[in-house]
Amino acid sequence: MPRISDNGRVTTPQIPDAPETGAPVADGFAAFGLDPRLLTAIAALGYEEPTPIQREAIPPLLTGRDLLAEAPTGTGKTAAFALPCLQRIHAPAEGVAPVERGPRPDGAGRPAGLILVPTRELAMQVAEAIHRYGRDLGTRVLPVYGGQPIGQQLGGLRRGVDIVVATPGRAVDHIKRGSLQLGGVRFVILDEADEMLDMGFAEDLDLILAETPADRQTALFSATISPIITKIARRHLREPARVKVHAEKSTADGVALVRQLAYVVRRTDKLAALCRILDVEDPAAALVFGRTRGEVDDLAETLSARGHDAAALHGGLAQEGRDRIMTRFRDGSLNVLVATDVAARGLDIERVSHVVNFDVPSNPDAYVHRIGRTGRAGREGVAITLVEPREHRLLRNIEAATRQRLEIARLPTVADLREHRAELVRGNLREALTDENLDRFRGVIEPLTDEFDMVDIALAAVSLIEGASTQAGDEREITSPPLVAALPPRPVPVGRPMPFRPGGPMQGGPRPGPGGPGFGPNAGQGGGFGPGFRPGQPPRGPVGQSIPGPAWAGADSGWARLFVGGGRRLGLRPGDLVGAITNEAQVPGSMVGAIRIDDAFSLVDVQEGVAEAVVQALRGATIRGRKLAVRRDG
Repeated sequence: MPRISDNGRVTTPQIPDAPETGAPVADGFAAFGLDPRLLTAIAALGYEEPTPIQREAIPPLLTGRDLLAEAPTGTGKTAAFALPCLQRIHAPAEGVAPVERGPRPDGAGRPAGLILVPTRELAMQVAEAIHRYGRDLGTRVLPVYGGQPIGQQLGGLRRGVDIVVATPGRAVDHIKRGSLQLGGVRFVILDEADEMLDMGFAEDLDLILAETPADRQTALFSATISPIITKIARRHLREPARVKVHAEKSTADGVALVRQLAYVVRRTDKLAALCRILDVEDPAAALVFGRTRGEVDDLAETLSARGHDAAALHGGLAQEGRDRIMTRFRDGSLNVLVATDVAARGLDIERVSHVVNFDVPSNPDAYVHRIGRTGRAGREGVAITLVEPREHRLLRNIEAATRQRLEIARLPTVADLREHRAELVRGNLREALTDENLDRFRGVIEPLTDEFDMVDIALAAVSLIEGASTQAGDEREITSPPLVAALPPRPVPVGRPMPFRPGGPMQGGPRPGPGGPGFGPNAGQGGGFGPGFRPGQPPRGPVGQSIPGPAWAGADSGWARLFVGGGRRLGLRPGDLVGAITNEAQVPGSMVGAIRIDDAFSLVDVQEGVAEAVVQALRGATIRGRKLAVRRDG
């Protein structure tokens, strides 16, 4: 039966049915007691049955109860929170005042609902879905995110809005301007909460939630419920209902839809291996993940030169360029999209047949998020990871987290490539032989039949076709070395102790916890989003000693200290710096270390291997609306 997926598309069931604790599904969405106008909109979109996350989340949300939900992307969670929100706004319970509508004399937006998401792509998708569901109700929804002219958003807020879908950074900007006032908010949704924390939005979330009423309804959705997410729930949610939906996608007979493969390849051969794999797999739509903007651009350029319709997607593109690329990828005119993790967050494209990790993700959660973008809507998908010989431990971490073995596959050989191309030529010839317009080539072939056999002529024609499609390096065999057994972890270098804020020493840093890179049991002192948050701080033992770091700790390099020409006087906070580094330099939060913010400047520790990339990226970026001097600390 069709179901509502994220962004409002029709999908078939993708996950095992969860135990039912909410309304029965026999009557579909009508069993929830939704407003008839919502049911009409749902029926018009062709939806009949709720997904498991919708069955579990909608009933408690309709009663006004807080919710803590563990649900990955693609399970239909957008509708799970959107439908109750629309119901509570337009058909409030007895004793609840109706939403005040119309423009505000002071130009400030006072929404009844606030939905926070990590990226602008997800903000647009969620706003579009809510608009579809609430069209018959006259719902006014406004996406608010960076990269869009703020004047356009100010106009929308001034005219009046029911629901604001915002990224944390832009929401804080509007709050400080006075253009977004949250005193009348009835509900707050934190969507992809783990992703927002990984991107350094902890303090922004704290500030935003402090502006909302204490009696608001709050729902938190996260792909994984880690200890840090649990702490946040204890602080900001009141006796929440707990819902969990597993990420495993399966067919009716329990066979997984996503085939997970790993190819062992030397770093010097990775680009050639990627091209060979894509040539043989011939994906309908492939999403290739790279680590940095530079790597993404290089991969896209190389793949385009080899005949693939490829384009790069990263934070350095203007919004117009991003929209153009995504339109091409969705309509099929682009078959390979090379993206960074940050740029790809929130993308929901059902036609993705292959996901390729050019590098092994250091965080298993990132791997799960990536491969979740294929095998959707009942389709089969392939997840491919290129593994270097010494990345044995990273591979084992992923297998432990997913509880599934990755198949170590043999790299395609030159013979495999030739056979694949021969099959393509045979198929093209069969199609051409049915064409009625071949007579125009008769004048080319018939004069040759007096000198050569017809089969020889055909063979020569095919050789010309193959020669035109052959690229340099196609005839080179790529050897696949064995995986090296996991080596003992190298010690993490101990940097100079640095105070997080002036006036107090920085004690032993927390170990990154399972909630994502840079988050541990001591992050956010007091169990919230407080100023004790130190992304990626390496663990330290007694003075003069070091202790083994986690898998991401950067065994091949130490730490570099960067100077940023702005501090507390400009309102700069740790979350601003972490967000700028992860978004602009496409560097994971695990590579950001200790942070010190002084009155006039800030100091940030980053992994030595990414220091230059961070410096170059931040020099061209704005932080808190200003361009700041960035250099290595002398």
